[in-house]
Amino acid sequence: MINVSDQHAPRSLIVTLYGAYGRFAPGPVPVAELIRLLAAVGVDAPSVRSSVSRLKRRGLLVPARTARGAAGYELSSDARQLLDDGDRRIYATAPPRDEGWVLAVFSVPESERQKRHVLRSRLSGLGFGTAAPGVWIAPARLYEETRHTLERLRLDGYVDLFRGEHLGFAPTADAVARWWDLAGIAKQHEAFLDRHAPVLRSWEERTDTPPEAAYRDYLLALDSWRHLPYADPGLPAALLPPDWPGTRSAAVFQALHERLRDAGARYAAPEPA
Repeated sequence: MINVSDQHAPRSLIVTLYGAYGRFAPGPVPVAELIRLLAAVGVDAPSVRSSVSRLKRRGLLVPARTARGAAGYELSSDARQLLDDGDRRIYATAPPRDEGWVLAVFSVPESERQKRHVLRSRLSGLGFGTAAPGVWIAPARLYEETRHTLERLRLDGYVDLFRGEHLGFAPTADAVARWWDLAGIAKQHEAFLDRHAPVLRSWEERTDTPPEAAYRDYLLALDSWRHLPYADPGLPAALLPPDWPGTRSAAVFQALHERLRDAGARYAAPEPA
């Protein structure tokens, strides 16, 4: 069994749980249910409570009562927007196409240099590469999510966004290798494969799909996977090195999703509260 403490932060697992199942619940997820569902992946109750408190302070979870009056938490509107934007990346099945680029050009006064750090961090977290100082680049399909993120953080006043195509002078594949750390991204895909390809093989060898086991393995795979489409912006295959591991890791995640997600939902269904 995967050692959760080594690879999965409780706070991340809670976000993953809401993304996979909690946001589709008919009401707030009771605290008792959060504790039960996180225990299945090795997180103890105190860690759940402290992580929920942090997510509440960040404005991602909102306290609410269930229909029967139990204490629970639901997603804030910002958190729902984040998860909706993430779905387009996390569950994408079509190979990326060359649709041009979105450029983010920003200028932040020295008196607000902390916002410059936040901007760089957020653009990097969205999958942007660095074309030049103050000029960041990503596949054009990331425009909407980028706009939502900058508006939510009130950073849109410092940034201009452009769509465009790369016209030279270096071949685009060579330029891409400067804009992104492709070797580092490849290592993240390999790490995902090392952890979760054996899990897929074990499921392929069995005919049953017990809900609790399906839930556990799916939540851990999703928690590992959902960060990768942000580190890896999804570049067209023609711009990537041969035998790119991202193709294999995406196939492993998709197979686990198809095999385990619905069975896991039966375990994640909230008990009355």
